Amino acid sequence: MTQSPTAVTPTPRARVQAMKEYHPPLGSRDRMRLDFNENTIACSPKVRETLAAISAGSLTRYPEREPVEAIVAAHLGLRAEQAVLTNGVDEAIHLLFETFLEAGDEVLMPVPTYTMYEVYASATDARVVTVQAAGDLQFPFERLVSAITPRTKAIAIANPNSPSGSAATREQLLELAQRAPQAVLLVDEAYFHFHGETMMDQVGALPNLMVARTFSKAYGLAGLRLGLLAGPVELMRWARRVLSPYSVNSLALACLPPALADTEYLQWYVGEVLAARSEFEAALDAAGVRRWPSRANFVLVEIGARHAEFVQRMRDAGVLVRDRSSDPGCDGCVRITIGTREQMKQAAVALRDTMAALKDGGGAR
Repeated sequence: MTQSPTAVTPTPRARVQAMKEYHPPLGSRDRMRLDFNENTIACSPKVRETLAAISAGSLTRYPEREPVEAIVAAHLGLRAEQAVLTNGVDEAIHLLFETFLEAGDEVLMPVPTYTMYEVYASATDARVVTVQAAGDLQFPFERLVSAITPRTKAIAIANPNSPSGSAATREQLLELAQRAPQAVLLVDEAYFHFHGETMMDQVGALPNLMVARTFSKAYGLAGLRLGLLAGPVELMRWARRVLSPYSVNSLALACLPPALADTEYLQWYVGEVLAARSEFEAALDAAGVRRWPSRANFVLVEIGARHAEFVQRMRDAGVLVRDRSSDPGCDGCVRITIGTREQMKQAAVALRDTMAALKDGGGAR
């Protein structure tokens, strides 16, 4: 009789075992969605028309991203070879880190910031170096500059930043690129449309600058998973070696050109959000809720020790908000997405009722 071999099971890399886990709380989102910074109403009507016209036969073919990449590049004032479309901005971040990071390298990032930078960086053999923002949660420029070493090979900056809503200046980003010429500087402009300032015009002019965009926020295409990574031709050539050729699906590719073309809808939605942000910030001030100045489609507020109860009471009132208390330097904080003016009027009522209940000592839930 053959002796049975010792039981052996596959094991993941040590780096994977040590990775930070991310579990988005996406279940039961049947209320007003002010928790994930999405477009809170709908994408462009032209996108819906395009979806309705897609034939079943067209879904049998593999997607071709290059023609749409050329359209997007022209829209952004870039050469086609300077940009790639990705499966959401998350793939762009993953792609960049997998392309440029090796063992012994360092990834530098301010915190708090977008969680997936650390998640994807920790999957490589590089070391994550975080720089804590001060209590005002403004961009910690001087601390970042001081943390640059010869081992710094990537710097990840969300601009504007989430969850704080703060932004780095153009001058600060230019100096970071110059101070760390050996590092790829990623400027993630997911919330560009609500901020109005960009580094996209420096793509190609700065040899180490890469800019990311998402079409999940202002354009309202979060369900289609579309992002973009732009950079110098020399760097993009290497990134394309790592990029999956079919990671962007054909539905997303078909819908992006009409979304870009419908500037009237985009301008309306962005204008609505900016007006609503101003009005809701006034409502927060009237309710005595501390907030941080925001350059994005959300605002971070300080609730304190009863932050979890605040989130639950807002949910009971029909409004979903995001608890960010576990983020570095954000203890007791909650992030609230800004929707339309009408939506934020409803949210302001829920906010006032919730804060009144908390102040009256209502029982914890």
